[in-house]
Amino acid sequence: MSYTALYRNFRPLKFSDMVGQEHITRTLRNQLISDRVGHAYLFSGGRGTGKTTSAKILARAVNCLNPQDGEPCNNCEICKEILDGSLTDVVEMDAASNNSVEDIRLIRDEVNFLPTKAKYRVYIIDEVHMLSAGAFNALLKTLEEPPEHVKFILATTEPQKLPTTILSRCQRFDFKRISEQDIIKRLKIICTESNIKIDEEALEIIAVLSEGHMRDAISILERCSQENAENITVNEVKQLVGLPSLEYINKIAKGILEYNVIESLEVIDDVVNDGKDLYNFLWEIIKYFKDILVYKATSNLKLYSENEIEEIKKLADITEEQRLLNIIYQLSDLENDLKWSSQKTIMFQTGIIKACRKEYTFDSNNSDNSNNSNLEKRLENLENKISNMKFEKNQTVKIENEKNSFETVKKQTISKEQNVGNISDIWKKVIDALKRKGKIRLYTSLINTKINELNDLVWEIEFPNGLTGFNQKILEDPNNKSELIKEIFNITGKEMHLKYKDGKKISNPQDTNSASDIGGLGIDINIIDN
Repeated sequence: MSYTALYRNFRPLKFSDMVGQEHITRTLRNQLISDRVGHAYLFSGGRGTGKTTSAKILARAVNCLNPQDGEPCNNCEICKEILDGSLTDVVEMDAASNNSVEDIRLIRDEVNFLPTKAKYRVYIIDEVHMLSAGAFNALLKTLEEPPEHVKFILATTEPQKLPTTILSRCQRFDFKRISEQDIIKRLKIICTESNIKIDEEALEIIAVLSEGHMRDAISILERCSQENAENITVNEVKQLVGLPSLEYINKIAKGILEYNVIESLEVIDDVVNDGKDLYNFLWEIIKYFKDILVYKATSNLKLYSENEIEEIKKLADITEEQRLLNIIYQLSDLENDLKWSSQKTIMFQTGIIKACRKEYTFDSNNSDNSNNSNLEKRLENLENKISNMKFEKNQTVKIENEKNSFETVKKQTISKEQNVGNISDIWKKVIDALKRKGKIRLYTSLINTKINELNDLVWEIEFPNGLTGFNQKILEDPNNKSELIKEIFNITGKEMHLKYKDGKKISNPQDTNSASDIGGLGIDINIIDN
């Protein structure tokens, strides 16, 4: 008997079995109950959030012979044939490998035929954003006016890549990241039914590592259960998923924050001698600095023991948020440079040296904002004096006159700012709102950006320091993009379309076999061919 992976064995068979997507399953069940199922759906969201599972449940539900409260019975002839994949009326297609015009034309020809057994012919097209432009055009007419016996369910992780003509013809459902609590709850059920023994803390670690993707969480659990048949602990989970020892990372972070070049280079030598991959090591360093920033802003971290958090606290206490941001930007640029260099060790050492050097840190607040802040403080002091102290009449008049003078200056300053850059003030409010909500990664990616209004419905986010790979990865996350658009809507009342602009001219880094560019620093660097 062949082995079936846990995530396949425990794939939900009903909408009620799904976790974390109640806002979607509730709507779909209501449509099924009221017999108002649409002809085309678009399921978008991150991997492992339930898009394909929901599509399969919906395909069974619309064809089920004995539906129950908007759910498929999974026992009738139609449901069983769909489950075992023998019913030709339900077609699953992977657009990543079937993305040509001919593939879509085949579907377009098939839809004219009535289903063989089921009530509807259902086409589930996964990763639909991978279709070619010609394939989208071939699909468009069929999607606009399909026969009554045909349903389309499109699934994608990147809805922004779909043409608007396709988007406008589908009912769109956005699958959100599943909460850690829901993931833990589901994992407990799987462990109970599979006789897997695991510590509660280990489940929490798995939930955090999965980053809101249920399939990833189940896959991690499966790996751990295969290594340990008795009881899975926190340390075993960390070891199996490849979480590196924090010794090297903590040392090099400490060296950078203390401007200690020699100690930082010694750590790099140890890493190279241990055969560690520098690219992966650099990514772990960037994440570690991000965690220091998160701790400094929230005093809260996961995935770390008490001793490890204490070490992070020490590093957070000796630096400022702006320095941490600058280091993250620098190391993200270094990450891009490593991709192009044949001398990765030299490039890595050079980048770490630059990160260790003291440099001017600019303040993202402009002088006008500072003036406003000073005016507010001085007004507040004057008001406190008036309310809490008794003055002579002439003293009170003097203070009132001074207050009125400051009020006039303040109004003039604010009026001037509103006329010059009202959109900049709105952008600052958006970024502050993200920080208050704890969206630290999104906040840190946008804190030093500028905003340009291209027209009434399109804003351009400009990155003066360059659009790094670290920033781009965060901004491309559908959940982050949705959160940003929502905050803009909350403040402006408009659903804006966003574009990104790299404010720094990027040139391809040149490969080098020497360390001439760092001469004069008085530091020896080991040259190792990779």
